Amino acid sequence: MRDLDISEVAKRSGVPASTLRYYEERGLIAATGRRGLRRLFDAGVLARLELIALGRTAGFSLDDILPMVRPDAAPSIDRSRLIDKADELDRMISRLGMLRDGLRHAAACPEPDQLQCPKFRRILRINARRRETDQINVSPARHRASRAGRRGREA
Repeated sequence: MRDLDISEVAKRSGVPASTLRYYEERGLIAATGRRGLRRLFDAGVLARLELIALGRTAGFSLDDILPMVRPDAAPSIDRSRLIDKADELDRMISRLGMLRDGLRHAAACPEPDQLQCPKFRRILRINARRRETDQINVSPARHRASRAGRRGREA
């Protein structure tokens, strides 16, 4: 199969050319050459971009994804990291389900003041305990990075 120029890759993958150039700069994909000023990519880059997109959707950072999809080697996916991420997603789904149920209950609750509703107060207590548990389980380095990110957004 012939090489694809960057515009063809962008069109087929739905990934903007600027993102393709950034991924190349980060080492996630590699051009095979150039046709004039346009980068050329092997058709296999489309599957690699699908892997990158799946990883991003699952919540992996580009730094997490890089060792899994190096362009100079076959994909090397760390199965234990996939299991850890799946477990993390299960916890998130559980929290979001509780949040959804709480919002639906609050919207339909017959109590004039939701804070007087025993079921809604139970939901609030459970949510508060989960937040406390989540804060305890955050590693110090990750917590510092999270705080630094919030400070940057608040500035």
